[in-house]
Amino acid sequence: MTADALAVDPAAARWAQTPGAAPGPDAPLLVLLHGYGSHEGDLLGLAPHLPGGLALAAPRGPLLGGPGFAWAPLATPGRPDPARVRAGADALLAWLDGDARVGDRPVALLGFSQGGLMATQLLRARPDRFAAAVVLSGFALDAEEPGDAALAARDPRVPVLLGHGDADPVIPQDATTRTAAWLASHTALEHREHPGLAHGIDARVLADVAAFLSRTLAVH
Repeated sequence: MTADALAVDPAAARWAQTPGAAPGPDAPLLVLLHGYGSHEGDLLGLAPHLPGGLALAAPRGPLLGGPGFAWAPLATPGRPDPARVRAGADALLAWLDGDARVGDRPVALLGFSQGGLMATQLLRARPDRFAAAVVLSGFALDAEEPGDAALAARDPRVPVLLGHGDADPVIPQDATTRTAAWLASHTALEHREHPGLAHGIDARVLADVAAFLSRTLAVH
């Protein structure tokens, strides 16, 4: 499959909700974007730790990658091929635009690792589309994008939580530092670095995410 022919399979996407009363059709939707080599069910395990009242959608990456799926091929750590990243983002946006269950409700993003890269790329591709984003152990593409100026000019700026450990062996420190600086200049950034955390999610990260989503999406 070529970079310009990627498609997210609607039948593979999983839909769920956080605990509590079933969210209505206007409830915020949180899109869960898995990392390289993972799958659409991976981040649904976070649901019990998230605020109630959220609809969840977990799409599957359109590429085979490692033991699972991916949004873009692996390349130099922290510096993937921009064209392949844009193709993955375009496929995600086409899926979002094409599913009637999304509708006009507020949409937030939560991505881990390569899924975090996709979350930042979606913000840049559609600067006015998303209500908030969570980037966990992820990074932003090191290239200028057409939507960057509009994203920075958004008033108020989109809230973004960047969370990661200081012992991550997968995402290079320079990519994390660069991403934090870029997000600070284009979004309303909340940056959390956790001592001793490797490439993963722990109780500290979950607490940060729950508090951030409760505050930014007005859910509890």
